[in-house]
Amino acid sequence: MATILNIETSTDVCSVALTTDMAVACHFEEFKGQNHAAVLSGFIKQCLDQAKLEDKQLDAIAVSIGPGSYTGLRIGLSEAKGLAYALDIPLIGIPTLQIMATSVMFGYPGVNLETRFAPMIDARRMEVYTCVLDMWLHEIMPTQPLILTPGSYHDLLESGPLLLFGNGSGKARDIIRHPNAVFVSGIVPLASDMLALSEKAFRENDFLDRAYSVPLYLKEFQATKPKNPVF
Repeated sequence: MATILNIETSTDVCSVALTTDMAVACHFEEFKGQNHAAVLSGFIKQCLDQAKLEDKQLDAIAVSIGPGSYTGLRIGLSEAKGLAYALDIPLIGIPTLQIMATSVMFGYPGVNLETRFAPMIDARRMEVYTCVLDMWLHEIMPTQPLILTPGSYHDLLESGPLLLFGNGSGKARDIIRHPNAVFVSGIVPLASDMLALSEKAFRENDFLDRAYSVPLYLKEFQATKPKNPVF
């Protein structure tokens, strides 16, 4: 079993976790907003210190690759690539929506083999990054940017309950009124929820290119025009 440093920076939450022997050895989170550049290195150092304290050598670096915040994803992947290159260890990329689904899969009561998961990351206005996954994390609906309407997920909702969650689900709650829509609150992607996914990727030698890998943006970056100053 591997010792892996997990990094998650795809939303307003920044988190890092050290996992080893199929357990979370330590984890650190910052929930106060886009402060990743200021806190990420410190979180990583604390995890590396813990690994040294436990006499563990890192086997890989895992990072959430998106979709999500352009800035957050760039910060996380850049840090992960630098560490993996410096330590000459593999780099693992974990889809953000799978991290969120795993959190619900292991933490929400009543989940069974028929449960389906619809993670949602806010993408401004009425748009979200989303997909629909089954219990084996197979995509029933592919990862995509989706503009929410009352008919979103309609065919899937007609066939049974669907769990909807993430920081984009609040918008969906306001317009999707189907009785099979089950909203789960409080779900954000966290590095501590990457354990099973990064361990699986390590066992299967599913690694990213340490030099040329890029985040899963889904859309091209669109800078916002600053407002005219008021004097």
